[in-house]
Amino acid sequence: MELELAATDLKAVLNRLRRAQGQIAGVIRMIEEGRDCEDVVTQLAAASRALDRAGFAIIATGLQQCVTDPESGRRNGETPEQLRARLEKLFLSLA
Repeated sequence: MELELAATDLKAVLNRLRRAQGQIAGVIRMIEEGRDCEDVVTQLAAASRALDRAGFAIIATGLQQCVTDPESGRRNGETPEQLRARLEKLFLSLA
């Protein structure tokens, strides 16, 4: 499935990924500085949520594309059931 993100969707996903990137850099700094474990875990959880949200946004776009144009998401010879199973597996990989 080839992912085509609209400009606004792309901007939102990239912003979430950049936020996660900054949070991960913050976690690394905190560990290097010997910061409190609770603060580190809190920052790490925030980064994880940002990554999850970016992933869900990408999957939602893919699902929307499949609904509007079912053939666009299918691989050669793939049945609708196989496509559904593949998308479900992607979605569950973030759960």
